[in-house]
Amino acid sequence: MPPRIDLSVIIPTRNENHHLPALLEQLGQQRQVTLEILVADGGSQDGTRTTALAAGARLIDAPAGRGVQMNAAARIATGEDLLFLHADSGLTDPYLLHGALQAMRQARLRHGVRCAGHFPLRFVDRPPGHERIFHFFETKSGLNRPGCFNGDQGLLLARAYFLELGGFAEDLPFLEDQRLSPRIAATGHWLTLPGTLATSARRFRQEGVMERMVLNALILIALRAELLEFLRRAPAIYRNQEQTGPQRISPFFRLFRELCREGGSRAALRRWLTIGRFARQSFWQLMLLLDLLAWHDRMAARINRCADCFDLFWMGLSWLGFHLTWLWLVRREKKQQP
Repeated sequence: MPPRIDLSVIIPTRNENHHLPALLEQLGQQRQVTLEILVADGGSQDGTRTTALAAGARLIDAPAGRGVQMNAAARIATGEDLLFLHADSGLTDPYLLHGALQAMRQARLRHGVRCAGHFPLRFVDRPPGHERIFHFFETKSGLNRPGCFNGDQGLLLARAYFLELGGFAEDLPFLEDQRLSPRIAATGHWLTLPGTLATSARRFRQEGVMERMVLNALILIALRAELLEFLRRAPAIYRNQEQTGPQRISPFFRLFRELCREGGSRAALRRWLTIGRFARQSFWQLMLLLDLLAWHDRMAARINRCADCFDLFWMGLSWLGFHLTWLWLVRREKKQQP
């Protein structure tokens, strides 16, 4: 009789042979937990597939796109619990997954099956000179506020709950994590798992720290403003890991402005009001970066009583910030030209 599977680990891949062997080795070193490892491959052309099979993982072929790939693996997983991991994740302790499952089971005693867990992050190979920024990212990854979850942190939840949520969105090749997170917050309970998950800072190193931060912000703003057409027309805004490298960001701002204007002035006003509201709700992140989060939380209860009154102010501030950032990018890119 085959052993009972405690956890099905699902890893989406596309040309990840540089990172996958280390993760598979770390998974094999986990203690007090029986794993099923599923590598959901989206058409790798390197040695990813051979590496997965040699390590004894189940290889699932799927169309490229993390959401599609992970959903395909989840449908055939046999474990009652699922853990979604990126290929460049690093397990920092041989009992990490055992401890995560124990914490999840304790949470379910209080909150029921609708629980989802994520690990705090520790960035490796950081670009030098950006200690405060990466400390901010790491601190934020341990919180359970809106906007704190992304796929780099891993996602642990019951297979039944994942299916109830409808799985990951598949219409875009990325953002599947950001689009699932609000559904979890609305229907269940977020849990910060014990331990830490190591992750690579390669996007920041290869694309530039400030450039990647600006792009990430623009992606989330487009998602909140429901400008999915922006994300479809600008696929290079989030390239595959093996394709990362310097790129000009200012054209993305031009496209974003053009799409905001589509539908006339009223549609543009509604979009910028939505963006302003998102900026107001995300202001705590700037306070966290400046080590002022405790002060912000003390004041937030009073301010939020009349928060809607400030939406026009935040809309104007967001519009101004968008255009000033665009101007800064244009000048920065001109200076970097040979």
